[in-house]
Amino acid sequence: MEHLKIVASARQVPSRQVTNAELSTMMDTNDDWIFSRTGIHQRQVVTTENTSDLAIQVAEQLLAKAQVSAESLDFIIVSTMSPDSLSPSTAAIVQGAIGANQAFAFDLSAACSGLVYGMSVASSLLSTRYRRGLVIGAEVLSKLVDWQDRTTAVLFGDGGAGVLVETTEEPIGLLSEELRTFGDKGDNLVAGRFGNANPFSGEITLADPYFHQNGREVYNFATREVPAALEAALAKAQLSADDVDYYLLHQANARIVSTIAKRFGQPETKFPTNMASNGNTSAASIGILLDELVESGQVHAGQIIALVGFGGGLTVGAQIWKI
Repeated sequence: MEHLKIVASARQVPSRQVTNAELSTMMDTNDDWIFSRTGIHQRQVVTTENTSDLAIQVAEQLLAKAQVSAESLDFIIVSTMSPDSLSPSTAAIVQGAIGANQAFAFDLSAACSGLVYGMSVASSLLSTRYRRGLVIGAEVLSKLVDWQDRTTAVLFGDGGAGVLVETTEEPIGLLSEELRTFGDKGDNLVAGRFGNANPFSGEITLADPYFHQNGREVYNFATREVPAALEAALAKAQLSADDVDYYLLHQANARIVSTIAKRFGQPETKFPTNMASNGNTSAASIGILLDELVESGQVHAGQIIALVGFGGGLTVGAQIWKI
């Protein structure tokens, strides 16, 4: 029986750091106010790069780490809510840039759950006739932020991360998952609204690229629905919460992660965070955290980990992996 193996992980963040102190020169805020509410001290933002640039660098790292050629890839999935363009897709740009001429490529839009949803799609593809692919989460959220709005500007950062996955005979891989969407609550977190000025429209919809969110509702949603999804995923895997070595959650807010850990009845040491230095990077955040932990040796082969996304949609995705 074939299983799904994470062969390599990689991450790429811009070099330009924006600290809370720098933001305090642009709006009425300060480091204490931001950190106490979010757990964020700084974030990285692009200067000349776009989303595809970050994703290309992640892809090149993955190929080098796995020591495989671009031509051996069957597919490339890029999860993003901030693509370069609607067409071509960011994944198609990556495919062309790295010379993966045997791979098909497409973008997936599930906001902060994007990497988890992308891994679910990859698992399905690899259970058929495909053997190797890339799943990348990449975001340039700085182009969706109103830099005068302190309720959102302090939260988000830019970055990319991903994994190279392939089939294996080893008894490892994706053990279970629980994906849920709550479309009736979608207006609590929106960004990138298109306008419509066609000459036939009776009611013109104005364009609004910026983030808008109901922070309290998103907090309540995440702290309620993430534990429920995790419980369901663990039940499918016939595991207990104690069996999981680490819970890698979307890095939205330190308070959210802490509350989820408490409500789930697990020690916070099992819920590593990195938003202090990266901010909220949406679909990139889980991958960035995973690669940091793999690089440090904290996450390694033989462990059971949970990957958990939550956010815009509203969406939740919980997966249990043996790596």
